[in-house]
Amino acid sequence: MKKSTFLHLRLSFSFYLLPVFIFGVALSEWENWIRLLLVFFILHFLLYPASNGYNSYFDKDEGSIGGLENPPATTKDLYNWSLLLDLAALGLGLLLSWSFCLMLLIYGIASKAYSHPMVRLKKRPVLGWLSVGIFQGYFTFLMTVHGVSGISLGSLMEWNWQLPALLSSFLLLGSYPMTQIYQHVEDEKRGDITISLILGVLGTFYFTGIFFFSAGLGFFIYFMETFSLQISLLFVLLLSPVTLYFLYWFTKVWSDQTKADFRHTMRLNFVSALMLNLFFIIFAINLR
Repeated sequence: MKKSTFLHLRLSFSFYLLPVFIFGVALSEWENWIRLLLVFFILHFLLYPASNGYNSYFDKDEGSIGGLENPPATTKDLYNWSLLLDLAALGLGLLLSWSFCLMLLIYGIASKAYSHPMVRLKKRPVLGWLSVGIFQGYFTFLMTVHGVSGISLGSLMEWNWQLPALLSSFLLLGSYPMTQIYQHVEDEKRGDITISLILGVLGTFYFTGIFFFSAGLGFFIYFMETFSLQISLLFVLLLSPVTLYFLYWFTKVWSDQTKADFRHTMRLNFVSALMLNLFFIIFAINLR
């Protein structure tokens, strides 16, 4: 594997997608640690890196991308490895069940449609935004629950699974446009009309702020009604650093839009993922 290929797999970026997995594990009734660790490995070390690499290969970004401030040029090696990792994910997934393997396949196809030139959902602002929010949130939550617990696909249609899955997507739908805010020039040059590009820099902040508040309120009510007021308050407390950094960054961008850059975006992503991971770990331990 070439060094450039390894960098474009962006293994560290899986940290930002970890909260949905921990949330799914926390709510699942599971007993098999080997099964849980296998699902974790498949998603975070095979499926997600394969998706990152495949999209990087077709995007051929020259500017900063999520997890890479100065991405190296992509090669055919990256394309081959992304497909190999996908096949490895499917092979290991089949050890758990055919239905889990099928969900991995569906996720893989959806992620490829985002950047492949024949479909390129990235050029379609609403469809691209929805596909990322739904598959990285709603679909991944249900895939995690199914993978670690082995409950039937039909059972996943019950409201006790559908509601947290929808809340997961709502959080992703709000945060995803913010990850595109520093790529406006390159996206426009390439003809990719993202939701953030349409909203503009300040519009992206307003949009994310509204979604983040709404998702936070939804989680607060869900935890209070389903579990306890203490869990709801803990959620608000641990997410407060995210809110404070978001507001701090917004005040800087308000006076200077060049501050809507890669480094500030990655800091917001890191703080958000860190606090969500911390909350869901505490939440999972409390339920066990």
